[in-house]
Amino acid sequence: MSRNEPGKANRRRVAQALTPADWRRCGAALKSRPTHSRLCMGAVFVVVVALAVTTRPAALAQQSVAGPVSFSRTVYPIFEAAQCRGCHTDDGVASATRLHFPEPNASPEDVEAFGVTLAVLVNRDDPSRSLLLNKPTNRERHTGGERIHPGSFEEQALTEWVRHLATVPGDAVAAARERLASSNAPATHDQPLRRLTHSQYNNTVRDLLGDHSRPADRFPPEDFVNGFRNQLRTQGMPPLLAEAYSTAAEKLALNAFRAGDVNNLVPCRPSGAKDVKCRDQFVRTFGRRAFRRPLDDREFQRYAALFNLQAARTGRFLDGARVVVEAMLQSPKVLFRIESAGGHDYAVASRLSYMLWDTMPDERLLEAAANGELRSRDGIERIARAMLGDPRAREAVDEFFAEWLRFDRTLGSAKDRRRYPEFTPELAAMMVQETRLLLGHLVWDDGNFMEAFTAGYSFLNADLANVYGVPAPSGEFDRVTLPPASRRAGLLGHASFLSSNAGPVETSPTARGIFVREQFLCQHVPNPPPGVNTEVPEPTIDKPLARRQRLQAHVTNPTCATCHRLMDPIGFGLENYDAIGQWRDQEVIEFESTRRNAPPKKVELPIDRKGEIAGLANGAFADPIEIGRILADSRACQECVVKQVFRYAFGRPETPADRDTIKAASTQFRDSGFRFKELLVALVRSPQFLEGLDGPADHLGQGNGGPEGRRRVR
Repeated sequence: MSRNEPGKANRRRVAQALTPADWRRCGAALKSRPTHSRLCMGAVFVVVVALAVTTRPAALAQQSVAGPVSFSRTVYPIFEAAQCRGCHTDDGVASATRLHFPEPNASPEDVEAFGVTLAVLVNRDDPSRSLLLNKPTNRERHTGGERIHPGSFEEQALTEWVRHLATVPGDAVAAARERLASSNAPATHDQPLRRLTHSQYNNTVRDLLGDHSRPADRFPPEDFVNGFRNQLRTQGMPPLLAEAYSTAAEKLALNAFRAGDVNNLVPCRPSGAKDVKCRDQFVRTFGRRAFRRPLDDREFQRYAALFNLQAARTGRFLDGARVVVEAMLQSPKVLFRIESAGGHDYAVASRLSYMLWDTMPDERLLEAAANGELRSRDGIERIARAMLGDPRAREAVDEFFAEWLRFDRTLGSAKDRRRYPEFTPELAAMMVQETRLLLGHLVWDDGNFMEAFTAGYSFLNADLANVYGVPAPSGEFDRVTLPPASRRAGLLGHASFLSSNAGPVETSPTARGIFVREQFLCQHVPNPPPGVNTEVPEPTIDKPLARRQRLQAHVTNPTCATCHRLMDPIGFGLENYDAIGQWRDQEVIEFESTRRNAPPKKVELPIDRKGEIAGLANGAFADPIEIGRILADSRACQECVVKQVFRYAFGRPETPADRDTIKAASTQFRDSGFRFKELLVALVRSPQFLEGLDGPADHLGQGNGGPEGRRRVR
């Protein structure tokens, strides 16, 4: 047989495998839309590969679980083309299911192993009834809708794989699962330098210098990434920020000594500009606080020389101190959290301080580092629990809540003045304060934190009570029991959430649904495809449709339907709350009159308040109060609270290597009755807290000894 003979034989077999109708469809597709032709050619490719693979029985025989086709080259690309990965990942809307795709850079061997592990979704007695087959084709209700068209070539390839999996021995499936587990084994993460956030910078100069001017509020704004402003991959040093640090350092140093040493930065009383002993005391004492560790000899000599130069020039001791302060404030060792092995105990103190206080360590914490009190898990926990009793912990937790719940959006909301004359910047600040007080009560009074979603009470003043239609409290932000007629409970009834996820005039079921998915369930919702028209039909006087009816355009458009089925139904259940969070029984649409000076025409439309959090057990609800109960009882929501705190604490999203820590912290959080402070302690005790540090051998132990104490942190 010539070299070309096998290829000819394969082409003949492809021609036999495709029916005349199939070829006619491909021909028509090639003449019409390019996307259709690519889909058709993709289907032909599946058949070609399938036939090509079957011509190599010897190679396939070497694989104990090899199927009729190569999973990594045929079935897996079908799943990828169907965008199944978008939902079936750790942060996807299907994260609670048994199907999790491997990382995008997984090796072909790992992909093949993943294909074998899918046997858990196969009905061995009747493969045609397998979830793996009937979910993506939507024969069995699938939250993501139809991803693979019934009767298509893709379904045929998937069917063959399902039939094969029904015959794979259990030990082969277990071996494939072990392979994937070993590929995802916990590994240490690089611990790059963490720059102080603007909040941390403001707090640090306050505690270091006694300066309350909050200079970082005038720095270039920080971007939200992964839901927070402190994520490692965005913490570079652009030129504008470097210039801002330099300007701030000069002003802060000048202000520190403008009226003399009013904040007692100099720990001694100098006899003159050349008082070496007092100079040394100042440089070492201030340097220890600024660098969050003792200065080494080289650093000390450099700053002492700088002090001498300026003090000799002006003849004033405080001028020497001022230039030292200005220089140190521009040092990377102040602006970044440089946690090297050389100062292990101080690095632990710094991590504790910025995690639990959002500011620099105080003298007591630096002393604990110097005395070796941070050399065991138990020692770290003891100090951490004491730190949580400090007012600075409240400020730090407040900052977490502000970023997690995007208070900046509430404070920056703009509403139509004619429709909502009561909405002002002052009212927006009151909305945020209500939410802060509820969450603060649950954290610091050791309440069940999941009650944040179900609380039948809140903290109101007269203005907010007016928005909610409840009696005004006697005091400012008193605790108020919400009457049943208010039809609201927990965070999803708070005006801070409802107003920030709405437009200037109308509500936005989509925005409210996205927020619930991403902030409360940790499920990433993909951005719309490029070029998609995201506008919905505007109501007309002849056809005044309610918001829910107009958003049906999302469902009728196949490009939009998959994601919007996951978002919009959540927001539909909150449609009784208008754009500033007021309850309404009907949706009011206003149409401008064609007659001059005539009032607008108002049309009142009924509100269908049925909603659903697709993908959650018992996720349907008919009353907005029910959605809070669904979330509070959901393991996905409970674990999401843990993930959000993890992301904020460690400045990065969780990875497969962090699963054990997330699971352990979630268990401790749940076992404590969802006490938020216990969650913080669980993360302080986690391996990730000490990641990247070398230190005393007992740092991983539960106490000062034990088998774990002999392992070192890597």
